[in-house]
Amino acid sequence: MGGNLLFLTGMVDKRTMEKLEREAKEAGRESWYLSWALDSTPQERSKGKTVEVGRAYFETGSRRYTILDAPGHKTYVPSMISGAAQADVGILVISARKGEFETGFERGGQTREHIMLVKTAGIGKVIVVINKMDDPTVEWAKSRYEEIKEKISPFIRAAGFNLKTDVSFIPVSAYTGSNLKDRVPKNVCSWWDGPSLLEKLDGMPMVVRKLNAPLMIPISEKYKDMGTIVVGKIESGVMRKGDNLLLMPNKNEVEVAALYNEMEDEVQSAVCGDNVRIRIRGVDDEDISPGFVLTSPSKPVHAVSVFEAQLAILDHKNIICAGYSAVLHCHTLAEEVSLTALLHYFDKATGRKSRKPPQFAKKGQKIVARIETSAPVCVEKFTDYPQLGRFTLRDEGKTVAIGKVTKLIEGHTGEEVVDGVAALSVA
Repeated sequence: MGGNLLFLTGMVDKRTMEKLEREAKEAGRESWYLSWALDSTPQERSKGKTVEVGRAYFETGSRRYTILDAPGHKTYVPSMISGAAQADVGILVISARKGEFETGFERGGQTREHIMLVKTAGIGKVIVVINKMDDPTVEWAKSRYEEIKEKISPFIRAAGFNLKTDVSFIPVSAYTGSNLKDRVPKNVCSWWDGPSLLEKLDGMPMVVRKLNAPLMIPISEKYKDMGTIVVGKIESGVMRKGDNLLLMPNKNEVEVAALYNEMEDEVQSAVCGDNVRIRIRGVDDEDISPGFVLTSPSKPVHAVSVFEAQLAILDHKNIICAGYSAVLHCHTLAEEVSLTALLHYFDKATGRKSRKPPQFAKKGQKIVARIETSAPVCVEKFTDYPQLGRFTLRDEGKTVAIGKVTKLIEGHTGEEVVDGVAALSVA
């Protein structure tokens, strides 16, 4: 679908597509050539699976878009979380082919987990694209479209989306391009009166941007190219070429030597919401990790190794006690953490916090826990910066809990961070 969108919007020319088609045919993967426009590594092309988050850009008459092609396979969920953390709109691609939808949606399939992870990552709008409508087992049947919509809607609602205001369903054929840019012809699908995918995207309301807030850019990747290059989405604020910034949590002072937009054109400035590549001076690429944050020196992002969070326990085969370890995924960060203390649980009937700390937590419970990392990480309170304050905990290939940061604690002294100032926290 991503490859065809690039072709239909003129970002990939016919000659390139013919070359990809030829290469795919030689590799015995004739029908995969469209996906090769985004899946560029040999590993991805040989397996037919997206492994890393592929990036591509296209424009319509009214907007510029960045595609973050996130993996769907359960082995690569951490990459999927990183991609979703940088997105404004989620496009959940479902196969209409008989058997494929059922496999992805049944217990252990990835569709359900992806719906929940997209919500946790902070994406407020979702388009459910029901793909492969041209398949011989479907043939653009309205009954199959309605069946999938009916089965999946309760789970989207349970994840926290409002089906009337936040979710759209669109039938497409990514392979033929039907209903991607131009609406599917009536002689192919007589019952569809809605928009094409690009029409829908162009008509969606713009996301509110925090332009006047301090600058924060979580780093999603870094590499060397005539200097140190970092890639990320500006979550808040504005940046300009020549700016002096802080790279947290290591507090490196860096200078913005050059700034590039989605089209890899050099620009003088970029604003909240933009996906950018930045050449920085003052730090080597070896000293940067995904999850670091470029930030304003006057009001830098917080870097803590202890914080409190509200957790909803989703799925765990055992009970969770103090000392439990898991991998935390927050914005572009992945870090092993331990729950050093369970502080409260929420009563299901009243919604109130317990006075006594719970001995353990199990599936379905909501708790408040103290979380500790081995080294400082860049997080913010959810109420201040949702994108840097919401997270998932994963263990043994499963999402165990979703959470939000409620209190930042400076060091191990039990002092709560209040607007950059430490204030004694009395439990």
